[in-house]
Amino acid sequence: MAFLTVDQLTHAYFSTDSVTTALQDISLEVEEGEFVSFLGPSGCGKTTLLSLIAGLFQPVLGTIIIRNEPVKHAHEQIGYMFQQDYLLPWKTIEQNILLGLKIQDNLNDMSKTLTFELLDHMNLGHTKKKYPHELSGGMRQRIALVRTLATNPKLLLLDEPFSALDYQTKLKLENLVFTTLKEHKKTALLVTHDIGEAIAMSDRVIVFSANPGRIKSEYIVPEHLAKMEPFDVRNHEDYKDIFQMIWEELNELEVEN
Repeated sequence: MAFLTVDQLTHAYFSTDSVTTALQDISLEVEEGEFVSFLGPSGCGKTTLLSLIAGLFQPVLGTIIIRNEPVKHAHEQIGYMFQQDYLLPWKTIEQNILLGLKIQDNLNDMSKTLTFELLDHMNLGHTKKKYPHELSGGMRQRIALVRTLATNPKLLLLDEPFSALDYQTKLKLENLVFTTLKEHKKTALLVTHDIGEAIAMSDRVIVFSANPGRIKSEYIVPEHLAKMEPFDVRNHEDYKDIFQMIWEELNELEVEN
């Protein structure tokens, strides 16, 4: 059985005088250790799907299963990384990265040591006593990644985590996140508007149509590209072909909308 199964998922938002269907009949499977990206026009429900998988709210119809458990019983297996780092400004970096462990009552000498080792791996061991405002945006996003991974989630949800960064920092972080997740054998879902980012980081790219959000198509990233670091993928001669195919499909979807 797949690590993550989404089966016939439909979700709608209700107001006093209307119903807006955000997602309709979404079914997909993700294998353990796989990296899958979601692309599509604005309003196609990508972030809504991520929120449903995170268990932040319940779908109108359908089921989400993680490791044979309904998602509501598997929330401790999930880590969520947002576009903003959401570090607490009044706490030091050390306090921020240990916060999830403390909330889960899993803070002990071993988990603390592993978290600090991860911070060192990100070349940020020197920041422990600093506060978020003393760090750059790229550094804060790396701290947010450490905080997310510290609780050892089995599934990592990434909601446009690099979109607020300058391009050079974004490329560096893509490589860092990719290699870190592969080293720790994490399963990941990425919501992005960046076609290149989706191709460079993923094993599969799923394209959504909008109004309501449905799965339109799926692209398997060639195995030789999926094994490479994102920066190298962007410079490979085969990258432009899959980029062109996805770009043309997204362009058609935008015209239809």
